Amino acid sequence: MRKTIRQLQFRRRREAKTNYKKRFAAVKGGMNRVVVRKTNKRIIGHISKYTETGDLTLAYADSNELSKRGWPSRANRPTAYLVGALLAKKAVANKELKDQELVLDIGISSPVKNSIPFAFARGCIDAGLKVRSGAQVDAKVYNYSDVKYVKELKEKSPEKYQKQYGSYIKEGKEPETLASLFNKVREEILNGK
Repeated sequence: MRKTIRQLQFRRRREAKTNYKKRFAAVKGGMNRVVVRKTNKRIIGHISKYTETGDLTLAYADSNELSKRGWPSRANRPTAYLVGALLAKKAVANKELKDQELVLDIGISSPVKNSIPFAFARGCIDAGLKVRSGAQVDAKVYNYSDVKYVKELKEKSPEKYQKQYGSYIKEGKEPETLASLFNKVREEILNGK
């Protein structure tokens, strides 16, 4: 009886963490990558440079850093935008990255219009990085501009309001003030404070 030998895929491919075809295409271009990853509770972004011994991280930003500025750390589009802006401000200070064009690496995330990776890319672009991404993001998606919706939800469906914004309320953040808080934190980051 003849046995067949089965070849295993790389561990990160089996765990659905890395798409090696996309990674190889990005590396082959020779450009540094702006990498964005979403976990259940936070957004992580960094700028990565390929070397034969492994990737080098040139700049790093995490949504937990935003709590120092008063912004509640979540894994949502407004937070992704702010993390992108924060990463870009750190990267622009690095002379090697200042005028360099970068490519967006969203990993195994689907490239959907107005999604978290594209809100992150928009934040990077607004803060001064040159990111090649094809990002399509409407500003109203990430800046809490629809305060009217929050007020109507609070009046019409208090239980849904509590479910959607309960964690903000526990932290002492009023959902109606998130738009002004977002704008305040955004201005602090963009103006280098």
